[in-house]
Amino acid sequence: MAQLRSYIVGNWKMNGSAADVTVLQAIADAAAGHDGVDVGICPPATLIAAFASAAGPVQIGAQDCHAKASGAHTGNLSAAMIKAAGATYSIIGHSERRADQGESDADVNAKAQALQAAGMGAILCVGETLDERDSGNAIPIVTAQLAASLPDSADGDWLSVAYEPVWAIGTGRVPVAGDIAAMHAALRATLVERLGEAGKGVRILYGGSVNAGNAAEILALPDVGGALVGGASLKAESFVPIIEAALR
Repeated sequence: MAQLRSYIVGNWKMNGSAADVTVLQAIADAAAGHDGVDVGICPPATLIAAFASAAGPVQIGAQDCHAKASGAHTGNLSAAMIKAAGATYSIIGHSERRADQGESDADVNAKAQALQAAGMGAILCVGETLDERDSGNAIPIVTAQLAASLPDSADGDWLSVAYEPVWAIGTGRVPVAGDIAAMHAALRATLVERLGEAGKGVRILYGGSVNAGNAAEILALPDVGGALVGGASLKAESFVPIIEAALR
């Protein structure tokens, strides 16, 4: 399989203010010097427009979108709305939304289709809880989640997958390298089974307490095409080394 271009994306979750455009600018300055890596930041929706106007080479995304184009969906934003604000893609199916908002695989699939219809990209998240990991069934659970969430029309031109071991997010715990590699290999096999040759071109990101200290080892693993970074993306001094690790 041809080497895919690395993709390093920061998910700011419910953090950030207008003043943090200076953080974005520092990240953009670093990204401009690393042409071999695609870099993205997903700020809160309130900051998408301001960040998009100051992003330089950094791709600005949203943290979620609604599956419907319009209607009586108070508090939600459609793909067209986040696109008009300046986002070019969105995270969908993040574990926190699956848990806190009860999103199903079918919901995530519909959101992916909505983003594609709007001419936008998607980062589709899948992952297992600690109980599911300890049950010994993590791989079949996560690959089934991907298969159900993945539109038949998916390809690497607009969609990436992010594997999140839910139990590792924000805890500082990281699966051993062999477990990460095994899960990414299983996800690749699922993509190829569902999408054929197009499945080989979908980047699979790792997201679970990625930081400057462990990024190089994780990003060097087979089928790890980048990282979805949480807390470490909130400051340039902790996010830029992860971008640099993707070039090694």
